Amino acid sequence: MTPFIRTVAAAISAAIGVSAASAQAANVLVVLSDASQLELRDQRVYETGFYANELMQPVKKLLDAGHTVTFATPQGKAPAVDRNSLDASLFGGEAAMQEHLALLDKLKLTSVSTSPVVSLARVEQGGYAQFDAVYVPGGHAPMQDLIRSPAVGRLLSYFHNAAKPTALVCHGPAALVAALDQPEAFVAKLESGGKPAGQGWIYAGYRMTVISNAEEEAGKGYLKGGVMKLTPQTALERAGGKYSSGPNWAPHIVSDRELITGQNPASAAGVADVLLSRLAAGALSHTK
Repeated sequence: MTPFIRTVAAAISAAIGVSAASAQAANVLVVLSDASQLELRDQRVYETGFYANELMQPVKKLLDAGHTVTFATPQGKAPAVDRNSLDASLFGGEAAMQEHLALLDKLKLTSVSTSPVVSLARVEQGGYAQFDAVYVPGGHAPMQDLIRSPAVGRLLSYFHNAAKPTALVCHGPAALVAALDQPEAFVAKLESGGKPAGQGWIYAGYRMTVISNAEEEAGKGYLKGGVMKLTPQTALERAGGKYSSGPNWAPHIVSDRELITGQNPASAAGVADVLLSRLAAGALSHTK
């Protein structure tokens, strides 16, 4: 762990009163979007960010288990929360929501002046090897930048080659497209109505899930008449993934090799549980 990342991790631990000093503690990189808006068709925009439960349910589970969490975005900006995600039903009740939002407040992630978020360039400079797993939550924001980011592609390629757990949920798995040979061109062609084939994708043939086209259709009221330029399901299918989905808004989690994907907000806690199991198994194997 680099001195800078170590300082950030220590500040987070101090802020929430958690020690990650256990010999079996892992360092998990949480990658968020810089975007607070998603560009739609016809010059419309949708105010968005990360979904609160998709970020905080896994983060709380990781911290409660004694792991260290480092937060990053492509540019190192403080991420925005999607206001539509401040819904108690997504957390299992009002008390649970307030508990998770209190932790979010302590972490100061969304504070422009004091956010502990670092840039992916800083992460790459320090070395990906210091991280044991990566997690990408949803909200529509990853569709704006993570899906086409070369920096995200390089990071994912490292975790793939090292067979380290790579967990993503809801719109988060769209970021896997960034690991194509030319993600920007692929996304641009999809957005223009083309049907590109994925080239050089490290996840070709992997089983995976992401928010379904049926769920996007059911939730289109949030866009207030706007239309997305592309959907995550279509992007992953065109890239070469073996897509599966469960019923709308019900938990559905798919694991294939290092990859752990969840379909929707209801899948966030389950994705976290699978990730924790992988980290525990990794720690046990290292101590043999």
